[in-house]
Amino acid sequence: MQQQRGQISRSPVPCQSPELVTWDKPGRKGLYKCGACRKQFTVMVNTVFSDSHIPISKWLMCLFILCSSKKGISAHQIHRMLDVSYKAAWFMCHRVRFAMGEGPLAKLLQGTVEVDETYVGGKGEHCTKHLRHTPVVALVERKGRCRTKVVPHVTQKNLRAALNECVSKTAIVNTDQATIYPYATQGYARHDAVNHSAFEYARKNEDGSLACTNTAESFFSLLKRGVMGSFHHVSREHLHRYATEFEFRWNNRSISDGQRMEVAAEQTQGKRLTYKQCV
Repeated sequence: MQQQRGQISRSPVPCQSPELVTWDKPGRKGLYKCGACRKQFTVMVNTVFSDSHIPISKWLMCLFILCSSKKGISAHQIHRMLDVSYKAAWFMCHRVRFAMGEGPLAKLLQGTVEVDETYVGGKGEHCTKHLRHTPVVALVERKGRCRTKVVPHVTQKNLRAALNECVSKTAIVNTDQATIYPYATQGYARHDAVNHSAFEYARKNEDGSLACTNTAESFFSLLKRGVMGSFHHVSREHLHRYATEFEFRWNNRSISDGQRMEVAAEQTQGKRLTYKQCV
């Protein structure tokens, strides 16, 4: 239901009264006009790219680069590669990361789910007060998908909330020996814990299943390598978006870079992130 300048077409889907319109003067390529509300629009409307003066070609290049960079890529590198300002590159990356998120209605993790937490940042002069020991919880479905949660503190309440939001009650939860997990995992099919302090990193149960958190730790290795090697510093306010980026690539690790970009492009629809929301 769209019309490009110099062509005849019906109105776009959001309008309830389709109407035929003809334009005498040709306009710039990619510009359309609604036959009902008489407003101009492009294919970027109702996507995360909306209200951007950056060409769609550079948006797609940014989307592909982020989807194909296993350990992430900095906004400074995007700024140099796409010939846009650093401020624009930073905002572009965050909009793409926002589009990569699955949202609260994502399918719950099932089967054997490994749950572990790590701390991004640390003490020292090189670490600012905004990112000292920020906890990130990873919930990884063995041989499957991953979900991440940035929590203010590692407590029974916060971990239980993360589990209830992301993991099915029929799942078998694998964790380390931390004392907060027995309460957080109440109500699930089974809870298997490995004792890292006794140098136990994997254990074979009587039923033949494997108890470990090695898959979750593999995800953390990628996240931390991105923070240390690519970004160098991320603020607490934006850490959840960086975690979402690594989560997206992990969930689509079995497909090619081009197919991963197609999945990300589909997820840009119906999402909006303004600069004011970022800063």
